[in-house]
Amino acid sequence: MGTIETDADLWREAVAGDGAAYGALFDRHQGRVFRHAYRLLQHVPDAEDATAAAFLELWRRRGAVRLVDGSVRPWLLLTATNCARNLTRSRRRYQAVLDALPRESTVDPPPDPLDAALVAAIARLRPRDARLLALVALGDLEIGEAALVVGLTPGAARTRLHRIRATLQSDLGRSVRAPHLTETP
Repeated sequence: MGTIETDADLWREAVAGDGAAYGALFDRHQGRVFRHAYRLLQHVPDAEDATAAAFLELWRRRGAVRLVDGSVRPWLLLTATNCARNLTRSRRRYQAVLDALPRESTVDPPPDPLDAALVAAIARLRPRDARLLALVALGDLEIGEAALVVGLTPGAARTRLHRIRATLQSDLGRSVRAPHLTETP
């Protein structure tokens, strides 16, 4: 390659296939092009993308690139500006699509104080009574099926469920209505 100092000389060598000359142009102008892209985008990764795209376009369009006053820098800066605009437009479109998507609330609503009181009241039940209540009220089992699971007779399970309901009403200070708890055979 010899001693080549001007962009025009480096560019001529790069177009002829000299990778070292293209590398020298990159080293010479990369910092300036990056700073220009960063001023436009205010985001380092985007500025790096715009810089890389500008140099890629420089190589891809090498047959049509015109030097200005013997330098590729003006062409690179203009191309980096266009790449930055494309990135900004792309981000705006992407954000518009995201904004248009339906969203479910990711924040759970605050717990109902009554629910917390009910959980606390159930926690105070004897373990077998709590299991029986869960199987009948939440597990949708018939009283007879739940009785077998917890080791009771169906009659004993009905009696316990009646007492559980009375205990919960007393603890919560209100009427506890659960269809399975008042079921008759």
